[in-house]
Amino acid sequence: MKKKLLILSGPTAVGKTNISIKLAKLLNGEIISADSMQIYKHMDIGSAKVTEEEMDGVKHYLIDVVDPKDDFTVADFKEKATEIIDDIYSRGKLPMIVGGTGLYIDSLVCNMTFTEGHKDEEYREYLTKLSEKEGNDYIHNMLKEVDPISAERIHKNNVKRVIRALEVYKITKKPFSSYNAGNEIYNIPYDLGYYVLTMDRSKLYERINLRVDIMMEKGLIEEVKTLKDMGCEAHMQSMKGIGYKEMLYYLDGDISLEKAADMIKQGSRNYAKRQLTWFRKDPRVMYLDKDILTKEEIISKIRDDISST
Repeated sequence: MKKKLLILSGPTAVGKTNISIKLAKLLNGEIISADSMQIYKHMDIGSAKVTEEEMDGVKHYLIDVVDPKDDFTVADFKEKATEIIDDIYSRGKLPMIVGGTGLYIDSLVCNMTFTEGHKDEEYREYLTKLSEKEGNDYIHNMLKEVDPISAERIHKNNVKRVIRALEVYKITKKPFSSYNAGNEIYNIPYDLGYYVLTMDRSKLYERINLRVDIMMEKGLIEEVKTLKDMGCEAHMQSMKGIGYKEMLYYLDGDISLEKAADMIKQGSRNYAKRQLTWFRKDPRVMYLDKDILTKEEIISKIRDDISST
């Protein structure tokens, strides 16, 4: 019999943290963060990192575990999260994946391959230069020849994705599209409860704007300055996160503080939009609208669903 796995996700600033902690207490759960920024040490304000006080005694994992100078891949996340899930099961508790990074979640709830072995930096660089020299159509036509399904799905201007599909084909001799074929993608070893919190878009955007204002008041500038002093630079994966790259522009004198704050708000709103688009592609998602349901009703609904199955 498959073991239960609870996913609670949703766009940035929708209010996942508080609900997840209340659920963990009710369901004897422990929380694994699926947030690509909260994974980093020293990046607390800009990532809206859950605090010890907010955790309220609930065990959290994959928060503050990576140095901001180091890269952290989806493959790393999947490996570490899978080990933690097994450990939580071994102690008779419920693993809960909470966060808004869709690719992290998909690595666990979709039957996909994210192995570090599926990399060929040299070939990737060759294709990048080829696209620059010959144009996007040229490498898109290369993909059409070996994987017409992926070529149909991936727009020619999404060069990064086209290159990735060609890279996967070269290494595995299997088309990129075969990793997402049919319902096999949902054949996973878990009894899944996958919930996404939503709310009116304009209200969500107001919450995002307010959150950025609060981050500024809490000392986002100082946090990024400290990271900069530690040797963190714009090209690093961690510093490409929303809130950090804009503050670097400000600290480098490229833009005003007001402009930086506006860019963070706009970037966060755009990110929320992309997150909602991402979740829509998974038919297993159950949406819980915070404009219709109270926090208590959402908690009761998930608790009852998980307890009854």
